[in-house]
Amino acid sequence: MSEQQEVNLPPKYDPTAVEKGRYNTWVEGKYFEAERNTDKEPFTIVIPPPNVTGKLHIGHAWDTTLQDIITRIKRMQGYDVLYLPGMDHAGIATQSKVEAKLREEGISRYDLGREKFLDKAWDWKEEYAGFIREQWAKLGLGLDYSRERFTLDEGLSEAVKEVFVTLYEKGLIYRGEYIINWDPATKTALSDIEVIYKDVQGHFYHMKYPLADGSGHIEVATTRPETMLGDTAVAVHPDDERYQDLIGKKVKLPIVGREIEIVADDYVDMEFGSGAVKITPAHDPNDFEIGNRHNLERVLVMNEDGTMNENAGKYQGMDRFACRKQIVKDLQDQGVLFNIEEHMHSVGHSERSDAVVEPYLSTQWFVDMQPLADAAIELQKASDDKKVHFVPDRFEKTYLRWMENIRDWCISRQLWWGHRIPAWYHKETGEMYVGKEAPADIENWEQDQDVLDTWFSSALWPFSTLNWPNTEDEDFKHFFPTNVLVTGYDIIFFWVSRMIFQSVEFNDQRPFKDVLIHGLVRDAEGRKMSKSLGNGVDPMEVIDKYGADSLRYFLATGSSPGQDLRFQWEKVESTWNFVNKIWNASRFALMNMDGLRYEEIDLTGKKSVADEWILTRLNETIEQVTRHVDKYDFGEAGRYLYNFIWDDFCDWYIEMAKLPLYGEDEQAKLTTRSILAYVLDHTMRMLHPFMPFVTEEIWQQLPHKDESIVRAAWPTADNQLSNEASSEVMKQLVAIIRSVRNIRAEVDTPMSKEIPIIVQANDEAVKKQLEINRVYIDRFCNPSELTIDTNVAVPDKAMSAVVTGAELFLPLEGLIDIDKELTRLQGELDKLNKEVDRVDKKLANEGFVSKAPAHVVEAEKEKQKDYMEKREKVQARIEELQK
Repeated sequence: MSEQQEVNLPPKYDPTAVEKGRYNTWVEGKYFEAERNTDKEPFTIVIPPPNVTGKLHIGHAWDTTLQDIITRIKRMQGYDVLYLPGMDHAGIATQSKVEAKLREEGISRYDLGREKFLDKAWDWKEEYAGFIREQWAKLGLGLDYSRERFTLDEGLSEAVKEVFVTLYEKGLIYRGEYIINWDPATKTALSDIEVIYKDVQGHFYHMKYPLADGSGHIEVATTRPETMLGDTAVAVHPDDERYQDLIGKKVKLPIVGREIEIVADDYVDMEFGSGAVKITPAHDPNDFEIGNRHNLERVLVMNEDGTMNENAGKYQGMDRFACRKQIVKDLQDQGVLFNIEEHMHSVGHSERSDAVVEPYLSTQWFVDMQPLADAAIELQKASDDKKVHFVPDRFEKTYLRWMENIRDWCISRQLWWGHRIPAWYHKETGEMYVGKEAPADIENWEQDQDVLDTWFSSALWPFSTLNWPNTEDEDFKHFFPTNVLVTGYDIIFFWVSRMIFQSVEFNDQRPFKDVLIHGLVRDAEGRKMSKSLGNGVDPMEVIDKYGADSLRYFLATGSSPGQDLRFQWEKVESTWNFVNKIWNASRFALMNMDGLRYEEIDLTGKKSVADEWILTRLNETIEQVTRHVDKYDFGEAGRYLYNFIWDDFCDWYIEMAKLPLYGEDEQAKLTTRSILAYVLDHTMRMLHPFMPFVTEEIWQQLPHKDESIVRAAWPTADNQLSNEASSEVMKQLVAIIRSVRNIRAEVDTPMSKEIPIIVQANDEAVKKQLEINRVYIDRFCNPSELTIDTNVAVPDKAMSAVVTGAELFLPLEGLIDIDKELTRLQGELDKLNKEVDRVDKKLANEGFVSKAPAHVVEAEKEKQKDYMEKREKVQARIEELQK
């Protein structure tokens, strides 16, 4: 408030009213737009792009809240911050949603054709992008919308083509016929990490394949009898003595009647089953490799939708699982199937459709991963200023383990929605052309029908969003590499690893300095949230009930890095209570500032012990909060903020500030108002990244010079305002007041009743300080008579308490129960004995004394001295009462 004005904080905190319209003010003021100011150090976070398949869930809220906290802090610390928004086209997921919507209208994508279907998909994208932006706004994310990107926008498409063509020309992208993971429901290939394995109760089917010469049979087993229709060999180990005479002979494939050879291959495990394995090169990855070694035919017996094809003979058109049942029956009727064994095994399911994945022979596009992975692994051996730092660092091992065991990446998808593969085939010659632009005589060429895996474009996100491949672009030069990636541990393989190896390949450096890993949001019982359990939480519902600030603070402080977070409504409500406490305390302070202007704030006047204490505690809090947020430990930062605001500022300082505020000393009033304004200002700044809305509302009422708290500077400790001696005195006063209140409560004596209080100080210095500040004991303990001395006459019947540097006595004859007081003192003595014993053992430990920092050892010695003094006094009091 640059001019005197009335306080504009309503009596009741209403998050809906506080948050309404505030976000638009920030966006319209361009407070979140990066300046590209070369005089400032850049700081960049690119948002992990949410899929345009639906609305944001509680995991998105957690992820983006952490990002927003980091960027708000860095903006306040003077960095040129870019928090870049964007969304992912999410190929399979979005196409499935659009197709489902079309089915409701009674049509399919084939009825529309590719171009009109893509129009529908873009309409879907626009609709859901709008929903997502509304949710970002509701969460208060400080995003630079002037730089918003989408994984299918023109610039990113150019980056994708550049990467594809470059890798192809280097021989790192190739096209080949391989066994891939096939989703029959969505009719597309899947990469290995898009397959979820589940334990399923199945069967081992044991069969006899008759030798073609009629001399006997060979036993084989399978879990998928429907694939036997595509068998082209039986394999045995070359050293297996049981089958030496059979190698090279032929067996007759039951039902089909085709003769297939018995081959010898080292892959076969002689100890497993019969030691003979049926080989189906078109339907099993291991069989595919064996087939290559022995030049076996590849017989595909299924269609893309999981039904049997013409090579399945009489089973053509049947669903694969229906075919399995019928073949089992037919084999039993023929006497070929002689045993069915119960078998629990791990079966791959599509992450998207949950359909059982089919190992399927298909011509697909692949990335040769080994050279890319090797370069990314080498990066982690580089110096700290070049490698990617995982927080917590244990996740680096998770990342490296996956990279060291990498397999080639199948990148083609049989979809329409996505980046079309930049390859064309000549209509007459079949010649293939790969390039960023279509061939000049395009009428003679047909483009590959497939699109790229969604993760192919997402892997380029940290630099494609900054206008790469134009490496001379000002944004790219200023903001890349980025600083922090915030993401869950569940997509280290999907996304984090791919961004790293693509950045190393195309930029020869890391894409981000740090990767802050968080866990999953689980329900109150620790279960993963899912539709089937019905335990999901809509973050917008939480905001509607408790406000964005309450949700953000809970999410940010409810877990340590790398750990899962349990969502509990009562904890969000508890956070709302905290915000309400801040609101009420701020309102009181503002109402008593008497229109104080920014230029009138004066901290040079004489300060009370409470003033010096709160300024000291503020400095300590600034240092601790800054230290913890710098290492992404928002839980600890939140703990320091909570304790300072709730305990120190609200419960103690504001109460003590009432003495000068309601007194006659005008200079003391000005000093107190100035300190209230100063402390509240600095506290709101620290709290702002966690609770942006309520802090802006309060800060706007405070004396200030910046137009928004978003642009205010992050607070720094002013050690000239700290006074450790006053802080120690204040701690003693608080201990005395608490002890008196506790004793009153114990004997059911209300605060309104005056009682005599005796304070026996350990020495003259303590006595002097207590005398100087006796006004606080008078105000908060309500004594009828207050005695402070170093040598007092201890009454026969009194309640007592020991605090650092002094002992209290409350003569309460007629109220005290001697036996009860002895029991209480004995409990206190037992507790002090344990503390003394603990500290003694710690200080007797040579390892601790020699390795711990000197200030830590010294602190333990101080505790030892304090505990021993308190124990001595408690013991003496017990002895007195027992006389």
